[in-house]
Amino acid sequence: MSDRPILITGANGRLGRALCQRLAEASPPRRALALVRSDRAAGALAALPERVRPEVAIVDYADGDTIAAQAAGCDAAVHLVGILKETRANRYADAHERPCAALAAAADRCGLRRIAALSILGADLDSPNACLASRARADAILLRAKTPAVVIRVPMVLGAGDPASAALARQARGPRARLVRGGASLEQPIAARDVVAALAAALERPGLDDAVLELAGPESLSHRALVERAAAVLGTQVSIGSVPAALANAFAWVAERTSADPPITRAMLGVLEHDDAIDPEPARAKLGIAATPLDTALRQALAGAQP
Repeated sequence: MSDRPILITGANGRLGRALCQRLAEASPPRRALALVRSDRAAGALAALPERVRPEVAIVDYADGDTIAAQAAGCDAAVHLVGILKETRANRYADAHERPCAALAAAADRCGLRRIAALSILGADLDSPNACLASRARADAILLRAKTPAVVIRVPMVLGAGDPASAALARQARGPRARLVRGGASLEQPIAARDVVAALAAALERPGLDDAVLELAGPESLSHRALVERAAAVLGTQVSIGSVPAALANAFAWVAERTSADPPITRAMLGVLEHDDAIDPEPARAKLGIAATPLDTALRQALAGAQP
């Protein structure tokens, strides 16, 4: 195993920080070089315990020359950059395709061994959803590079402090929750620690070059049932009502036109309403990782979420 550092883009997020910790506590430990976009993002990493704190560099994710300068001397890369909601100041192409193009070019130039990238379940070049299509184009950029790549597509991630988990906690606290279509969409949430384990494994496991792995939790259930399971974990009771999909889309349409940073967009709503129901075992077998049961993932994600 190389003693050169692992390059991590977007390392300031919760998954990135957890990955830095996992790498530092591995046997033997792995060093990390975290690439972030701002002083604020760098501050999130500075708050980590010194023993797991990575080296940090502030970069423009779309600047291939700068990325290459940082990648020189690294062993492999983990790419965690992406958005669910597009705003006027942060377009999908700027968050997905351009950073992947810069990273792929840098990896090829510097001879990185592998890129492990996190993507989203449902990413498809032919998708009518702007976010899912953009994600698929970004995945394709990495897979076309000379540097071998592993793309891991995941659904909702359950982890303490994650936005999706916080939203779920708000819905489950009750006494009422109004869900689009009454919560009919299928969810297959995965524990954050399983995603981190998958990324760490993707860096080292053989036979994964240029692979796309679809990974999810062990249960697919309706969003309504997920809210009810979360309420049971929190010890609350919730009455669930329904919001028509047409009304939710109309609200998102108006929000897009009246706000530079709308609370929700039609593409974001489409991703949230995407049905997730896959067999995750082939991906787990290739990565050599186990599944965290849903109720365990919920307890860990919702810890401290009680009123």
